[in-house]
Amino acid sequence: MAVAQLQWTADGTGFYSFSKDGIGIINPIQPEKNVNFLTSKELIPIGANTALDVQSFQVSPTGNSLLLFANTQRVWRENTRGDYWLFDKQLKTLVQLGKGLPAASFMFAKFSPDGTQVAYVSKHNIYVEDIKTKEIKQITTDGTDRIINGTFDWAYEEEFGTQDGFRWSPDGTKIAFWKQDARQTRNFLMINNTDSLYAFTIPVEYPKVGLPPSPTSIWIHDIKKDNDIKVNDLLSATDGYIPRMEWLTDGKGLIFQTLNRKQNESKIVVSNASTGQSNVIHTEQDKAWIDIKSRWNDGDPAGWDWLNGGKEFIWVSEKGGWRQIYTIDLQGKEKLVTKEPFDIIQIEMFDAKTQTIYFSASPDNATQKYLYKISLKGGKASRVTPSGVQGTNNYTISPNGKIALFNSSNTGYRAANAVVSLPEHKELVPAQQVAKASAQDAKTEFFQVTTADGVTLDGWVVKPKNFDPTKKYPVVFYVYGEPASQTVTDAFGTGKNRLYMGDMAADGYVYVSLENRGAPAPKGSEWRKSIYRNIGILNIRDQAMGAKEVFKWGFIDTTRVAVWGWSGGGASTLNLLGQYPDIYKTGISIAPVTNQLLYDNIYQERYMGLPQENEEDFLKGSAISYAKNVKGNLLLVHGTGDDNVHYQNAEVYINELIKYNIPFQMMSYPNRSHSISEGQGTSKHLALIYTRFLKENCPPGAK
Repeated sequence: MAVAQLQWTADGTGFYSFSKDGIGIINPIQPEKNVNFLTSKELIPIGANTALDVQSFQVSPTGNSLLLFANTQRVWRENTRGDYWLFDKQLKTLVQLGKGLPAASFMFAKFSPDGTQVAYVSKHNIYVEDIKTKEIKQITTDGTDRIINGTFDWAYEEEFGTQDGFRWSPDGTKIAFWKQDARQTRNFLMINNTDSLYAFTIPVEYPKVGLPPSPTSIWIHDIKKDNDIKVNDLLSATDGYIPRMEWLTDGKGLIFQTLNRKQNESKIVVSNASTGQSNVIHTEQDKAWIDIKSRWNDGDPAGWDWLNGGKEFIWVSEKGGWRQIYTIDLQGKEKLVTKEPFDIIQIEMFDAKTQTIYFSASPDNATQKYLYKISLKGGKASRVTPSGVQGTNNYTISPNGKIALFNSSNTGYRAANAVVSLPEHKELVPAQQVAKASAQDAKTEFFQVTTADGVTLDGWVVKPKNFDPTKKYPVVFYVYGEPASQTVTDAFGTGKNRLYMGDMAADGYVYVSLENRGAPAPKGSEWRKSIYRNIGILNIRDQAMGAKEVFKWGFIDTTRVAVWGWSGGGASTLNLLGQYPDIYKTGISIAPVTNQLLYDNIYQERYMGLPQENEEDFLKGSAISYAKNVKGNLLLVHGTGDDNVHYQNAEVYINELIKYNIPFQMMSYPNRSHSISEGQGTSKHLALIYTRFLKENCPPGAK
């Protein structure tokens, strides 16, 4: 069962499993108590021959009905659009919702709190359907491809993690929702040359750096009165953001977070549901940027972590130099919970019964992750993961806080789907999937280097098999380098190159990755935010200076130095080739941002500021500015259907290479997205050209 499908039962004693046999309830402690919740026969609609392919479902508040999500289709990153079916457990009937509306157009359906209605989005409008009468009411009527109700545009989803854009009030009489006006946001046109006789364009509303975001507002619809109230968001600028919004627990108002355009001022706002009037209860400012909940909640900003019957809530801030947990009440009074000088990585669960917050952290090693807990009643945080367990440890905690599915991983070992009790961490069920690195596999070793700038970088290295320190070997650096991701983590698979066909260590390569400043490692906010207005400069220098320290090991052949990366790593690869051409002789750059002014505004402005104020920083950090300096061997790879980092990035960079008469190799993948994974044979082909180029231009083996 895929982790994305994991769905606990309400009492937290089991979780649902989706298979060809239907939907089952898995008892993780006593498998003999597994039950068949819904058979495949019950999932066959009248007149059909096959069962619905159910991706997820909801149980109604009464427990009598199931809301099934099927026939799903991809929207930007995930399958969030499809059809919804209602299964009556007593009558054993299966009925499709949204009669008369376009098939597979439905998003984010959910029961009203009393279970009598279902609301959903179709074609950028919100609808409410009465379960008993099947009457459908249209809540919004202005939805188009430019007026977006109840969901979000490309940039919001990609950079904030927002998807579901409406909320039922606790009493089920109102719906609060986001509205985005994308009429002034221009389409970026991707072109499809292969799927028809004549080429056609694929439009994506995409706000580029320096252009204003789609104006976003919050509205409240009263279902009985059939009227709308616009909420006063109190944004001091018209082009700010509203990445989070929920109802207060008493249903009398909303609570939401706003960010200014630079994303360095956050406000928590409480509004009145009857009047739409609002007041700011909490403000935070930062010299760089302020992250939202998605950073410490698996990419999802939804939900509000309430305490004390809705009078307080959990908040996370880096203003003290570390990512720490606070509580804030509805008057804005805050209290620091995790006082120790280290970062929390992610909040895992709040156990209201015991007043315990479970969170992940790794105070002593930024490459690892462990479970910690702290009581809201006071005291210090304590480690829950046993001291003998090393590496990256992930927990999926049940709603009652008593058990967790436990996955433990390091470079040599992986154990998945164990069940442990909490907070004792007693193993109730041993791991079901265990893998160990083969004795024949080259070992991934961790190290640190301190650069000429006095910066200490974490890294890993995989040395060649039959390693002889008296000989010289080629080195391949794997790089990402931007604030979105780490590369140096103690996890199973770290040190493996999925694009290399064969065994790098057996062929005689040294494989290395370094973690530069700006990477989202748990090393304090100064480490992470030092990259502000310095993407493409500070991270690139850290990588290059780190490489020089690696060369001091004595067994690196500095005439055979390669670097590769994807997306931000592709940009770093080009910058390293252009800014430090005497160090890096070969580069493979996949789907790179070559000019920071071509990327989306939310991401790039968060970390670089506004180009209207400091455009020189964007240009100084862009690989295109250094294309003329490239001396080494370059393979540039990009998908023409990349809606994230547009193929435009490759073309403008190619123009620079042509302008300065610099030879290179290029592989474009027609209509492939940012992942370059669609189409038969694509992944294998990419691995083939990657491996061949590397071997030809950075030959393996000792000398």
